[in-house]
Amino acid sequence: MAIFYYIEIFLPSLCFLFLFHWSWKRVSAITNWPIVGMLPGLLCKAPNIHEYATQVLKQSGGTFEFKGPWFANMDFLVTCDPMNVRYISSKNFANYPKGPEYKKLFEPFGDGVLTSDSDSWKSFRKLIQSLIKHRKFQLFQERSMRHKVSQGLFPVLEHVSRLGTEVDLQDVFQRFTFDNTCLLVLGFDPNCLSVDLPELAYRMAFDEVEEAVFYRHIVPEIIWKIQKWLDIGEEKKLSRAMEIIDRFLYQCISLKQEEFRTQRTQIEQVDQKKDEDFELLTACMAQKEEAEMEMEGNEKMDAYIKSDRYLRDIAFNFIAAGKDTVSAALTWLFWLIITHPSVEKRILEEIKVNFQAREDGNWRFFEVEELGKLVYLHAAICEALRLYPSVPFNHRVSIQPDTLPSGHHIDANTKVMVSLYSMGSMEEVWGHDCLEFKPERWISEQGGIIHVPSHKFIAFNTGPRSCLGQDLTFFQMKTIVTAILWNYHVQVVEGNPIFPCLSVMLHMKHGLKVRVSKRSGV
Repeated sequence: MAIFYYIEIFLPSLCFLFLFHWSWKRVSAITNWPIVGMLPGLLCKAPNIHEYATQVLKQSGGTFEFKGPWFANMDFLVTCDPMNVRYISSKNFANYPKGPEYKKLFEPFGDGVLTSDSDSWKSFRKLIQSLIKHRKFQLFQERSMRHKVSQGLFPVLEHVSRLGTEVDLQDVFQRFTFDNTCLLVLGFDPNCLSVDLPELAYRMAFDEVEEAVFYRHIVPEIIWKIQKWLDIGEEKKLSRAMEIIDRFLYQCISLKQEEFRTQRTQIEQVDQKKDEDFELLTACMAQKEEAEMEMEGNEKMDAYIKSDRYLRDIAFNFIAAGKDTVSAALTWLFWLIITHPSVEKRILEEIKVNFQAREDGNWRFFEVEELGKLVYLHAAICEALRLYPSVPFNHRVSIQPDTLPSGHHIDANTKVMVSLYSMGSMEEVWGHDCLEFKPERWISEQGGIIHVPSHKFIAFNTGPRSCLGQDLTFFQMKTIVTAILWNYHVQVVEGNPIFPCLSVMLHMKHGLKVRVSKRSGV
């Protein structure tokens, strides 16, 4: 992050930069400076922010109060205590909404499900749940996964295997999930995952949005607001990225609306369409009348639902969530599997035993029913998400004063940050071997998956705002892992540094460089 933008904007930042440099060498990570608070320590540790937060939380018993600069409104409480998480996310859910500050930080997400609260959020959630649980959508996403594996993933891996070249597996996964998510949401396949690995501006723009949103989290609001006003720095990048994304989304919406009007306008008629046509954008258009009826009397919300911005926000939220959560999880999972040969061996043995699969020279794609039998692979996915959750942090704001189970007092309008990443590294939560990758911890003596409360295993959040796409995530991950592991041997390139980048998603900063070869036998 380029903190030197401060010099262009804010004269007192010269003093701040001096303190920042000095704190790198001499100051404890939790020193509370006069005027600037703990921000210098936070910024000097920004390249390794998640480990830094974990160490601070370990020293503080799982909950810590961060003090920002006096002028910046950056004070917040961060916790990874499961009891606090359960209380905030479930027991006293009504007192901890996302709040207006969250919406400002995540401005590009509009008024979609990820940023909304109260009735608006309930309406979005009801809509999303009805869509992703629809049988036609489930059949559609199964077909789209099969198509993308056979027509996208296998040809790319076969190409790099034949040439013996390196490939960034993280980039492959991001391309795969972007294509698949766009197909499910917009009915449009960008074909990012092809042998020539094309660069598309609107795909890259989504990544730039994530980085800019993260930047807003670690600098005072006045800084990024001035950058936005002057159109410089990270805010300039964000503005350009949003122009590209909105142009792409509104074009897709316009095309779908024209197609929708010429074909059918009633929900009953849409339900009679072929399964292949059931993408979420068209389904949302068909359900707009129902949503408008539910919001009758709320003129502001009614006008929003009738606008194209409503569909834009739905599409943006779906694509942002769908493309990144799965690709990030896959990247960390593959790194863990291929650096733990015993785990890889057990997954391959499980496939062979359950499916009686044999090498016949052809690519093998496993069916939904087959994937459900893979208990050890399911455990490995849970373990990877425990250590490296795709969304490393989440935050709320208190409405009324409160006291958490840990005893910490919360004033009204206090920002509360939940560190999903840190919880996986807590001995008090997961035991002395919490830093080890051990899928076995998820398997019972009877051979099934051990149920872990969602406020402890919070990769999919917990409480009323828990992720509706959990089953879809496991299906997609199992599909891709089995397809790759059964058909190819993957090896990490020596010297590839592995650590998270600065983003609201837990991507690898330098990607996951690997070499791929055809698997000759299992």
